[in-house]
Amino acid sequence: MRKVTIFGSTGSIGENTVDLIARAPESYDVVALTGGRNVARLAEQAISLNAELAVTAFDNCYDDLKTALSGTGIEVAAGEAAVAEAADRKADWFMSAIVGAAGLVPGLRALRHGTILALANKESLVTAGPYLMAEARKYGATILPVDSEHSAVFQALVGEDMKAVERIIITASGGAFRDWPLKALETATLAEASAHPNWDMGQRITIDSASMFNKAMELIETKEFFGIDADKIEAVVHPESLIHALVGFNDGALMAHLGPPDMRHAIGYALHWPDRGHVPVARLDLAQIGSLNFRLADEVRYPALRIARDVMQTGGLSGAAFNASKEAALDAFIAGKIGFQDMARLVDKVLNRLQQRNGLSCDILTLDKVLATDHLARETTQDMMQDATVR
Repeated sequence: MRKVTIFGSTGSIGENTVDLIARAPESYDVVALTGGRNVARLAEQAISLNAELAVTAFDNCYDDLKTALSGTGIEVAAGEAAVAEAADRKADWFMSAIVGAAGLVPGLRALRHGTILALANKESLVTAGPYLMAEARKYGATILPVDSEHSAVFQALVGEDMKAVERIIITASGGAFRDWPLKALETATLAEASAHPNWDMGQRITIDSASMFNKAMELIETKEFFGIDADKIEAVVHPESLIHALVGFNDGALMAHLGPPDMRHAIGYALHWPDRGHVPVARLDLAQIGSLNFRLADEVRYPALRIARDVMQTGGLSGAAFNASKEAALDAFIAGKIGFQDMARLVDKVLNRLQQRNGLSCDILTLDKVLATDHLARETTQDMMQDATVR
């Protein structure tokens, strides 16, 4: 049996991972599950998968989780340190599905086992890509991308030589506002930004889709994971969300990965790798689909994409600052403190200030430097909101 641990099991990626594992319980031995405040669901998962350990990231949720698992024999722990310590337990396959910068440390600790880290946590590569990849090499671990776009690129590159790659194109749905007049975005509401035209997701990722901050993150991820120059990475809006990425080669060929917009595809690929296993996703009917459409990912409409290119150009600690400021700006938009378009303005101004005052270029990344920059960028974002310098 394959020993597995899932970080962020109660989120969207985690739930889909649990679904796949629960379909073949004879094949998996679940070591640990970690989650947030939804302790009822975490306990339910732990019982159904017969996990050894269940961890909530919040200390004040410990009693509820302990009560829910009373008499089951499943160990219970709480707090961010306990989540990281869960990574110290030996497993063959770790799913990193915690949302935000909180997913970085558990993922890094999981690499020490020299096994497989299935990476759905965008922030790990954005904030500390060179460090994360170096740690994987150090311990002989394998990182498999679980973002649908990067899984698609990874699959398209099987058997190929990276020297022959001219371009990588990742696709975006365009989010809630892809068809809105540009001027209307200034008055876009939280409810409008939280309604995705294609599927239901969590609020934060749905807003990130509307602003294209999620795609901005994925541009940076592409550079860090595949080691490709920033000027060879492109993004296009593809409303059908059926082509997840394309790889262009030096003979002019484009290799496209098509599949239904179901995260179980990318998760299943990582779960069964290096083989392909059955995954219960819809099979595409090309005749019924009829046509596929693409349009420019306009950096005026989506300024987050332009900011991401600046981050890739600067390198060093700029990714850590970018992610932290983005998270803080998103919190402010959800709280009604700033407008939809103000998020990109705020992040841009924070990065410029930090570059001027502190410098974000850095030849050698360390975890301490990344975490310190994360903290500084969040503080700076709050300060700049207070200074009314967003617009």
